Amino acid sequence: MIEIDNVHKSFGDLAVVKGVSLTVNKGEVVSIIGGSGSGKSTLLMCINGLEPIQKGSIRVDGVEVHDSATDLNRLRQKIGIVFQQWNAFPHLTVLENVMLAPRKVLGKSKREAEELAVQQLTHVGLGDKLKTFPGKLSGGQQQRMAIARALAMSPDYMLFDEATSALDPQLVGEVLDTMRMLAEDGMTMVLVTHEIRFARDVSDRVAFFRNGLVHEIGSPDQVIGNPVHAETAAFLKSVK
Repeated sequence: MIEIDNVHKSFGDLAVVKGVSLTVNKGEVVSIIGGSGSGKSTLLMCINGLEPIQKGSIRVDGVEVHDSATDLNRLRQKIGIVFQQWNAFPHLTVLENVMLAPRKVLGKSKREAEELAVQQLTHVGLGDKLKTFPGKLSGGQQQRMAIARALAMSPDYMLFDEATSALDPQLVGEVLDTMRMLAEDGMTMVLVTHEIRFARDVSDRVAFFRNGLVHEIGSPDQVIGNPVHAETAAFLKSVK
């Protein structure tokens, strides 16, 4: 379970997250929607411990993420994250890229890491690209490789920060299909996304962020299909 309680995050004098509280239960898919600058992506960075917070708390399976005594490297093994821009080692093959973290972080043998990497790459539809270098992949394939790389750490949670926003429209579907498959597999996921139809299809709950706060939260049918607040309705109209 991810428990976010009254979290505040600022960059200098700029307050970005202004008191967010949100709980994500095991096996749940929560999509976060909202305009640019509403605090969505920043919150993901705080969940993973990549950004400090000024106030409040974030707990993952009861462990306080921002406690100075917390081993963040160990905690992050439970929390996979996929960003807008993929980052891979260009001189390593797809297989070698995905093997790297299990070997270096989890201490897996080369054989164990290779088996794990092949399994996850096959799972995301890249079983035929093992010996390919990242620069030869399409944008959608690169993002699927990033998902496989995160899954190779056997995380309990997956965070997606607008994983399709940098892709050409014709490549978006293949990445969304992979994310949909993970949801169907029961992976606990927090998605920051502008893909409203996708959010409605796969989410258990949708949260609309506005001005650093959870402005509205509920089932997809309620938040997307019949929003309570005029601001939510206006945002949804603007992205259709």
